[in-house]
Amino acid sequence: MSAVSREEQEALREWQAEVAQYVQGELTAATREYLRVVLERTLETELTQQLGSERYGRSATRCDWRNGHRRRDLVTELGLLTGLKVPRTREGSYQPQVFVRYARRQPLVNQLIREMFVAGVATRRVGEVLGALLGDRPSATTVSRICKELNSRVREFHQRPVEDGWRFLVLDGVWMHVKSASGLKKRVVLAVYGMDGEGRKELLDFLLADSESEAAWTALLQSLYQRGLEGAKLELVITDGAPGMIAALQFVYPHARHQRCWVHKLWNLSRYVRKADQKELKRGAQAIYLAQTRREAIQVFRRWRQRWIEVYPKAVACLEKDLEALLAHLDYPELLRAQLRTTNALERAFREVRRRIRPMSAFTNDASCERITYALVSHLNDQWSLTFKTKSTHKS
Repeated sequence: MSAVSREEQEALREWQAEVAQYVQGELTAATREYLRVVLERTLETELTQQLGSERYGRSATRCDWRNGHRRRDLVTELGLLTGLKVPRTREGSYQPQVFVRYARRQPLVNQLIREMFVAGVATRRVGEVLGALLGDRPSATTVSRICKELNSRVREFHQRPVEDGWRFLVLDGVWMHVKSASGLKKRVVLAVYGMDGEGRKELLDFLLADSESEAAWTALLQSLYQRGLEGAKLELVITDGAPGMIAALQFVYPHARHQRCWVHKLWNLSRYVRKADQKELKRGAQAIYLAQTRREAIQVFRRWRQRWIEVYPKAVACLEKDLEALLAHLDYPELLRAQLRTTNALERAFREVRRRIRPMSAFTNDASCERITYALVSHLNDQWSLTFKTKSTHKS
């Protein structure tokens, strides 16, 4: 048998691509037409049940009569259905239950629009993509209006009950730019992240505020407390050490121990150290939190202190005053220590928020910031929940 030439192989690939494209297009068109038939038959069945009589039939309980059809377009996940026949009645008593009144798109299409917007696709670009995929191109105004439907979900998220089974909390604030009448202003998203030590984690709530003040943090923590997070199992809270945050914690959860974030502490140390010495000083400080026991960590700290006290007394004082809170993670099993010594878990979660706003540089307003933050928080929570359930299933 002779070998197939390169030209023949190329021709075969082109033919296969053409066939695949044709089959895919034909199947999509056929499926869309089948959907039209199913919808129209469903509407007719609905009307018959409502009237209590078949077409041309008579009934003593009949309260209305058929009056032809009206045509409407409907955007589905399979594409645009044009001229869908919707039955009418003389008195106008019939309202279809298959789709929402006056809605031009199925809920799944609106959900697709919201997910594209949250993922970072600009409102105008959303219309272009859907126009190519589904044959219908919503305007930027329509996309914005659909995304505003998240407002009710945001309110529900802030008001939902919170379980009281979390052992560890991570608190941090992430600064954002929001547009206002006077120009760009800085707003901070205060967030609380929960862990149970068994692999379960969740972003519990967030609050958009003007600053990381004691009042703002107290409002967020008290809201969680009133909705169920009373801290019966709470052991440790990890923070960056902001004074307002610490004061709020002492007021709402005074019994919980405190762990200072090592990443933030190392950043603070660098302010007092020349660039030439930063790497050596940082490496020595890292050896403190990598110690196997608290006793060993204190010994490492003493050697580090002796090395730098005369050169950088302010840097040494900066670490020494928070040493007790910096070593709290060493009282837990080694597998948990990396999670408990920093606020990195929350920082990684909000990296997605920053990535989302990169194309737009700033949020349009506070409501926009709340919507996108909520959508990403919900997405992360769903992912973490699914991962935890999968791991639990494998273990069992």
